[in-house]
Amino acid sequence: MDIAIHRNDTNGRYELHLDGQLASYADFHREGSTVVMPHTVTLPAYRGQGLAAQVVRAALDDFLEEHVQVVPSCWFVAEVIEAHEAYRSLVEPDSE
Repeated sequence: MDIAIHRNDTNGRYELHLDGQLASYADFHREGSTVVMPHTVTLPAYRGQGLAAQVVRAALDDFLEEHVQVVPSCWFVAEVIEAHEAYRSLVEPDSE
């Protein structure tokens, strides 16, 4: 099983490809120095494998390096942030 995750700035999302096929993605867009993450999708054939969590963590790792704030308007992104203390600094307390 070959997993590749990359940032697709053209479509405003992080994509996870499994064996060369798009399997999951996490949308994002910038609003100044803030990144809004409104939506996460795993295609039906790939659900239940933890792929959404992998693509969200890859995005959050990048945003940590970029020192930006994240607005997790997607419930799944909010859950990943809550579950991993290292990501909590990305979110302003009133935006969760």
